Amino acid sequence: MTTGEQPVDVLLSDGTTVGLRPIRPADGPGIVAMHSRFSERTRYLRYFSPYPRIPERDLRRFVNVDHHDREAFVVLASDQIVAVGRYERLGPAATEAEVAFVVEDAYQGRGIGSVLLEHLADAARRVGIPTFVAEVLPANNAMLRVFADFGYQVRRQFADGVVHLSFPIAPTEATLEVQRGREHRTEARSVARLLAPRGVAFYGASATGQGVGAAVLGHLRDYGFTGAVVPVHPSARMVAGLPAYPSAAEAGLPVDLAVVAVPPAAMETVVADAAGAGAHGLVVISAGFAEAGVDGAVAQRRLVRAAHAAGMRIIGPNCLGMANTSTEVRLNATLAPRLPIPGRVGLFSQSGAFGVALLAEVERRGLGLSSFVSAGNRADVSGNDLLQYWQDDPSTDVILLYLETFGNPRKFARLARGIGREKPIVALAPSAHAFDLGPLTGLDEVTAGMGAAGPSAAGPDEAAVSALFAQSGVIRVDTVAELLDVGVLLANQPLPAGDRVGVVGNSSALTGLAASAAAAAGLTVADGYPRDVGPDAGAADFATALGAAVADDGVDALVAVFAPPLPGQLPDAEADFTSALPAVLAGGKPTVATFLAGRAPSGVPAYPSVEEAVRALGRVTAYAGWLRRPTGAHPELSDVDRHAAQAALRPETFDPAGLLAAYGINVVESVLVASEREAVEAARKLGYPVAMKAAAPGLRHRLDLGAVRLHLPDKARVRRSYTRMAAEFGAEVLVQPMVPPGVACVVELVEDPAFGPVVGFGVGGVATELLGDRAWRAIPLTDRDAAELVDEPRAAPLLRGHRGAAPVDRKALAELLLRVGRLADEQPRARTLTLNPVLARPDGLSVLHANVRLGSAAVRPDTGPRRL
Repeated sequence: MTTGEQPVDVLLSDGTTVGLRPIRPADGPGIVAMHSRFSERTRYLRYFSPYPRIPERDLRRFVNVDHHDREAFVVLASDQIVAVGRYERLGPAATEAEVAFVVEDAYQGRGIGSVLLEHLADAARRVGIPTFVAEVLPANNAMLRVFADFGYQVRRQFADGVVHLSFPIAPTEATLEVQRGREHRTEARSVARLLAPRGVAFYGASATGQGVGAAVLGHLRDYGFTGAVVPVHPSARMVAGLPAYPSAAEAGLPVDLAVVAVPPAAMETVVADAAGAGAHGLVVISAGFAEAGVDGAVAQRRLVRAAHAAGMRIIGPNCLGMANTSTEVRLNATLAPRLPIPGRVGLFSQSGAFGVALLAEVERRGLGLSSFVSAGNRADVSGNDLLQYWQDDPSTDVILLYLETFGNPRKFARLARGIGREKPIVALAPSAHAFDLGPLTGLDEVTAGMGAAGPSAAGPDEAAVSALFAQSGVIRVDTVAELLDVGVLLANQPLPAGDRVGVVGNSSALTGLAASAAAAAGLTVADGYPRDVGPDAGAADFATALGAAVADDGVDALVAVFAPPLPGQLPDAEADFTSALPAVLAGGKPTVATFLAGRAPSGVPAYPSVEEAVRALGRVTAYAGWLRRPTGAHPELSDVDRHAAQAALRPETFDPAGLLAAYGINVVESVLVASEREAVEAARKLGYPVAMKAAAPGLRHRLDLGAVRLHLPDKARVRRSYTRMAAEFGAEVLVQPMVPPGVACVVELVEDPAFGPVVGFGVGGVATELLGDRAWRAIPLTDRDAAELVDEPRAAPLLRGHRGAAPVDRKALAELLLRVGRLADEQPRARTLTLNPVLARPDGLSVLHANVRLGSAAVRPDTGPRRL
């Protein structure tokens, strides 16, 4: 954050929002006003004296900082300064800075101190300050706890009645864990207060009962909301049969939530009125915001700023609303007249219009919901916020998401990895073809390479994106029907212990179809299956076959299929089959069923076709397999030199080789030449034998086209090779020293719209590039991620020894991937990276060429200090 920036919004521990920005000279009156509201104890603990007023000289120094050796941030609530934090370097070239902050009494105990410390530490690191020191009175337990609880390695010394603290402020696994834990609690709490309000103020319902507002208010009333409903109307005394008030505060009732269906022009008045009543958030049904064009986008930004300044969060605008089916709440603040039955599934839909149809289909399927949220334009509350709420919600076991875009893809990937180990997440998500490298134009783009042809910007294809979801614990589906197919199965059945399925039915055609579908879904048909009990089977036959499958140790899940008999035959067959299934449920193995007629008994997920049933089971089985795999660890990589990396990234002297070397990635030297004389001189300096490669994009790997000449042992061969290559491929060629041969591999870093930075790996070659044979993982990479990347491409057997070849050092390849992942994680300006080729050998590897593409220095979402 730099001087002059607009405030960033941050969440406090109670779920309210405040603004945070660098201090300004004009903040003097606000600092004095805040100081006047301090209690004597607060003044004493901060200044070690009564300090009844701020002298003019001190005030000028407080509000005038250089944003380098001296920095200060203020925290604002309703445009009023309620806290200030600062650091000051202990000398012109010192590596330590003293840090201090003070919070107004009414805002103490709400997490402001830890937020200030995060932002101050981030600002100090950016200007080369690695260590903070602080002096705290022993009685100031709250301040001592802020430092102690942050995860820093704090050194304490007591002298002269003061506790002297010193601690390095570089991010560590411990500090990141603390920071993300606080982020999780604050975001979950902010949503929880909206989904379980004590009272709801409603704005925009007409007294005539017509229009969108009246409809939503009617749904809220008729669903039986257990709290107070307060219609706000400028003149009417009654609205929808409920007493109405000119303002929400006049009702004298607790109001936690405001549901809004007024035009954008009236929003400022609504926000002020809701804040005056103590509301924690707004659900804005109204349209006419960002989806309507530039003017609407401006109105949306004003709405968010006003709400956050008042400490409130926003769902919407242009949304369907939200619902909580709990009997203790019974909230239907949506445009849907009916809600599904209560259950244990949380449902998020970005689209409002789509949400109505989705809720209707959920109800038709008999899938019970715990809560539902439609985010609309997603101006504030997003799917990531709901994920964190549902992680803690004891009423939710399964999470279903319909996502059109990803506002913070990196955060989504991180949250999914953690939450998916506790509760399954099923997502209907956008196509991989929405791939976008982001703002890399003009002066924001720097491309440099060590003889590189340029990075691949294609990114993961559809299959790879689905794999990325799966590797993060998310079950990605392709259709709404499949979203609910998988949701019904997860909500009603246990997870399978493996991928072996037993198929039982009364039709050989259907059981055979199920067996074929199982193979396509990544399942294994267990030995002895499928079993056809025949069209004449009754309840006893079905019960015997199903019971045997349940008892079979070689079966992890069951697929039961039923075809109705011919007319006039076995009139009770459907009832017989239905009566046999409940016994299966007691066996603890997941079961899916296909009924070509009739309905399945309660608790058995039934599907209209065999393919749909088996596909849903395959999705859930893959998720269960992900849960069984170890999570992996993030290796230390202690030789990484972050200071050298920062030096290499200076725009005016960008050094891609230096950046890679700072992360332990050494690229074989190459020299670009444009004449025979230069080629001979380069070969002499590098040492014979050398390789010569065409420098034109796409040619340097094409040995088959003659664009690569190897093992040139002397000056004469270099001259002849240069002459021939220049005539065919152009004057510019690369000269490199020869390295031992190996299997050519490719390592890539690109930005994916769903996952942010992702690392790709594949075996090199025209055929593998044509087939898109790449494996991908989202950063940060664990050691398990890196090992799987190496083994996952279809051409990976070439690395393990193929047709008598010696296996390559796959551990060295995995370590290279970890280093690329660490670079991507710590250097957000590195937007794309290509290492091609990487020659892998039994004794290690050589990186022959590299290309790095830099983008804007703006903070990457989900990095740095907390902010909304």
